[in-house]
Amino acid sequence: MSGDYTQEYVDVDGARIGVQVYPEPAGPPGAPVVLIWPAMGVRARYYRPFAAALRDAGLAVIVADLRGTGESTPVPSRACRYGYQEMAADVGAVLDALKPRLDGRTRLLLGHSLGGQVAVLHQALDDDDRVDGLALVAVGLPWWRTYPGLRGWGVLPYTQAIAATARLLGVWPGWGFGGRQARGVIRDWAHTARTGRFPALDGVDTETAVRRIRTPVLAVSVDDDQYTPHETLDHLCGKLTAAPVTRHRYTAAEAGARLDHFTWVRASAPLAARIAAFADTLPRR
Repeated sequence: MSGDYTQEYVDVDGARIGVQVYPEPAGPPGAPVVLIWPAMGVRARYYRPFAAALRDAGLAVIVADLRGTGESTPVPSRACRYGYQEMAADVGAVLDALKPRLDGRTRLLLGHSLGGQVAVLHQALDDDDRVDGLALVAVGLPWWRTYPGLRGWGVLPYTQAIAATARLLGVWPGWGFGGRQARGVIRDWAHTARTGRFPALDGVDTETAVRRIRTPVLAVSVDDDQYTPHETLDHLCGKLTAAPVTRHRYTAAEAGARLDHFTWVRASAPLAARIAAFADTLPRR
């Protein structure tokens, strides 16, 4: 046990998912629960300041390591075959394992970057009534055409070169981006960057499935985000045609600090209050 959280594990097909369970917040029992899914290559423990801010806002917090990162296995190698499909299924496995803690409580999936894509895909593929709300923070499909100015012309070759390297080596070594990753994860991520669309998964048209999501969504983009600027989240929100979407831009002025794709975690108290307010709008179980 860390001083902040209890480390637990959930066994799933071919993997073990590390889950960090934080103490209940002060106040009445049965507070809404936020289950956080991190960015590519980012360990769950990185979100400790955000977890503290959410707990101060009255929310219970659980953070999972994405498959292959931090406390989760397998370590990405040439033998790994997993991609977005398996990572989306991991969300359901963790929800199942946490059921005794979640019963009777409002549940939010909160995804950062890749974790947000995984959360959206889980909702699309599982049609999951176990989840009451989605919070997407610094998330977006990194479609090269959505980047402002000339940036997209750099994003396209950069993302496809990473995918080509992962294919050649059988794994992405994490050279300067994203940490070590299974080639299937990089393949699927590069597909979104090239086409602006989610890849088909297990024969399912994910684009159609995403349009059927009805779960309420809080979609937050962050100032000066070098990887998923505001426009990339706008593009993703455009796919959520059946869901009620609350769109917010988290500015440096609101945070009281400089922001980017990662540093918002350390200046997240105003954002945590906004997420708690969103949780209050969701139906009670």
